[in-house]
Amino acid sequence: MKKSLIAASVAFCSLSAAFLMVGCGSSKTEYEPYAVLAPVSFAEDSAGWEGVVSGLQRMHEARVMRFKSTPMEMEAQLKEFNPRYVAVVDVPENIGRDYVIELNRMSRRMDDDPYADFLWGIVTGYDAAAAQRMVDNSVEPMVIRSGVGSIKELESAKWFDKYAFVDDHVVGMCGEKKPGEDSLTYKEIAYRTDMAGANEYIREFVEKRFGKDVPDVLRQFLEYYEGYEPDLVVTASHATEENLEMPGSVGNIRCRDGRLYVDYPGEQRFVKDRDSRMVYLPIGNCLIGNMNNTRGSMAAAWMNSQQATAFAGYVVTTWYGRNGWGGLKYLITNPGRYSVPEAFYMNQQDMMAQIAAWKDTLTTAPFDYDANYFETLPSELVRMAAPDTLSEDELFFWFGFWHDRDVLAYYGDPKWNVRMQEVPGETDFTVTSRMQRLSAAEASATGASRKCVITVETSPDFSLRRMQGDGFKEEHVLDLPFSYFFPHRLDNPRLPEGETREIVVDENFLLLYNPAFEPGRTYTIEVFCD
Repeated sequence: MKKSLIAASVAFCSLSAAFLMVGCGSSKTEYEPYAVLAPVSFAEDSAGWEGVVSGLQRMHEARVMRFKSTPMEMEAQLKEFNPRYVAVVDVPENIGRDYVIELNRMSRRMDDDPYADFLWGIVTGYDAAAAQRMVDNSVEPMVIRSGVGSIKELESAKWFDKYAFVDDHVVGMCGEKKPGEDSLTYKEIAYRTDMAGANEYIREFVEKRFGKDVPDVLRQFLEYYEGYEPDLVVTASHATEENLEMPGSVGNIRCRDGRLYVDYPGEQRFVKDRDSRMVYLPIGNCLIGNMNNTRGSMAAAWMNSQQATAFAGYVVTTWYGRNGWGGLKYLITNPGRYSVPEAFYMNQQDMMAQIAAWKDTLTTAPFDYDANYFETLPSELVRMAAPDTLSEDELFFWFGFWHDRDVLAYYGDPKWNVRMQEVPGETDFTVTSRMQRLSAAEASATGASRKCVITVETSPDFSLRRMQGDGFKEEHVLDLPFSYFFPHRLDNPRLPEGETREIVVDENFLLLYNPAFEPGRTYTIEVFCD
């Protein structure tokens, strides 16, 4: 496919966006191809896992494709079918770090540009029943209205009717916004003085970091989490495939038999199982998105006992964090306009556009996650950067993008319509698009048969800073572009001759970097297509 790259950045209003197929004076609903990839056979509970496959097939009128060992065997068939959505149904014993990395890479190999050609998600669980709940929970849309976090960055809580968090910046502080309140009330977390049962390592850790007493951060987090049963959970701090720590806390959340349990010094108990679906975004945690080829992983337990219907997490140690924090920024910027899978998809394409604009070879160069890359920068990156005489900060910027490119796992139906609720007063621009058939003269001059006209209308109180992310998590993600996820895929999209704005366009999306939008104005972008 021919692509047009002039730079990158975009934001869009999906709830208010209308995509009209104008040709005969009528609108038209288009089918978006959906593929389900599944093993030829399931070793255990075949009937249960096949029910998951058939459930997705019925829900999305999907085509089922069977692989013997890995989903990557279906690459040729996917190119031929050209789906917009791909769900991979598989057992956790088959899913690990390299599995996720290769899925990310394969999604970009459907044509010759660097962008993912389909949105994908892995549908799995501790067992077939858990995977089936994930499918069942995705049938109806969901609006996120409540949240709990172990991060400070969402403390404005404007997106939520109720929200609570434990502070990962000032350990020992927490905040809570109760229903009917406009802002958070802060308090100091109670300190734990009873260390009965703690092993020698725990005692040394507490004494070195806190003295004799330690803020009981984990207990406070669980009080919020179990009490709220929130729609959204966002976590950071230390984690592995087997545990999750709260910032500065003694004790861990661990997994056993598909459930989460609390491991305090001298105390263990299960986390209360949930009865309602939720979204879990451990975007600041290492490794927790890696099922590690076992059902005994944290990811499997969150999907099973906590009904995490959408889950996006890292399968490697994270440090730069663009893939995770960027996905969250796309989700909460202009809230309600992107679903969770769309937000993470758009962030990844924004990453790819920026990588391609600097060094196209970096869009495909494999990253060695087994090397000690914190000790020595990869020689390939140093060689690519040499002609540009980059500063150390700039070099680490691209190193971070390269590291993050393929290592975020998305679990769940990639077409699930789950999004943040809108924030009053912040829906200050609308985006609409319509398709026009070209006249014979225009078609002859452009080589296209149609054009998509995207119209952006800003309100009198429009804020460009808010559209670009309002400074959220700037150390990981700079200003966002204006972005638009096309309601339907375009065929061979390209920009008109003479377009000078910094625009990236692909079959699924458009990014406009450095948008010079002003309040109370109307802007249009034209995209020719077949």
